[in-house]
Amino acid sequence: MIAFWIAAAGLSAVVAALVLRGAAGASLSAGDDASLAVHRRQLSEIDDLAERGLLADGELKAARAEAGRRLIAAADHQTPWAPASPKTRPLVLAVAALAPLVALAVYMQVGVPGLADQPFLKRVAQWRASDPGQLEPEKIAAVLEQVAAQRPRDPEPLKHLALARMAGGDATGAAQALRRAVALAPDRVDLWAGLGETFVAEGDGEIGTDARRAFGEALRRDPKNISARYHLAKARIADGDLAGGLADWRALLADLPADDPRRAGFGQEIAQVAALGRLPDAAPADGQPAQGADAGVQGMIEGMVASLAAKLEANPDDSDGWIRLVRAYAVLGDTARRDAALAKAQGRFGDQPKVLAALRQAAQTPKAPTP
Repeated sequence: MIAFWIAAAGLSAVVAALVLRGAAGASLSAGDDASLAVHRRQLSEIDDLAERGLLADGELKAARAEAGRRLIAAADHQTPWAPASPKTRPLVLAVAALAPLVALAVYMQVGVPGLADQPFLKRVAQWRASDPGQLEPEKIAAVLEQVAAQRPRDPEPLKHLALARMAGGDATGAAQALRRAVALAPDRVDLWAGLGETFVAEGDGEIGTDARRAFGEALRRDPKNISARYHLAKARIADGDLAGGLADWRALLADLPADDPRRAGFGQEIAQVAALGRLPDAAPADGQPAQGADAGVQGMIEGMVASLAAKLEANPDDSDGWIRLVRAYAVLGDTARRDAALAKAQGRFGDQPKVLAALRQAAQTPKAPTP
């Protein structure tokens, strides 16, 4: 820290010296207008040509008269320059000396001189060691970027990186991560469907060419994929094929399990589109976001929670994972799954009071507001 202050003081002194030197140089040179110097040089060149016998007497007189006339005209148009008073130089020197001192005083008031450097990688390591349930999506994304760099041939970190970026509102970054993931695992249906959903979110609900291509790849690998069928049918309706799109939607609704919580909302959407004869406006008058974009984000969040639940089935002794799962179900408003996960975790960790307390607290997390 002492070395820093010495370097800062030295740099300030050098800058002040350069300022004063430049001011002094300007004082010495400002009195000689550049345009007058040009005309004087022309007169000297004319005299030189005459001495070498290259100009006749008549030409010499005419050239000197023209050059003299131009010199007088330039002198008449020259702006008078008032040199700075020598009394102002101490003031300039005082200002140059006081500027770094004032800056130092301000820094001591608003800055934190004793704060140690915090390299980004060190902060990421701290986030990685903490509870992911307490981190913002941006911090989770930074951790997953590091994990993905450490496992360059594994698409799974990239998938979760996309989920974190989507949760943070970065649909473009999520699409970039899933593009890399499908390049590593082109046969994974979930990656293609997730990529299509990020394109939909990025396009504010519009199912564009890239999204249709991604959903088509997912459907080609799994003709029963729900997300791909839903969005491609919606694209048909958007293109004007109302009957074909509704038929595809009704077939999808028939294939959903009877206890699927999406059935009620999906059925209402089918009825609404059938009554309107078209899709609802992508941008409602109240300025709320498009329903398609929200559905894509919701689907990715539910996919992340489902992935966590699957990992806990394989590794049920992960107490932190159960706490995160219970909290996630509570945030989603899925009380049935929240209570089921809570009961299962309480039965497994009944002899650990701290874990039980954390589980109860996670179950009381309020539901996230509906977009």
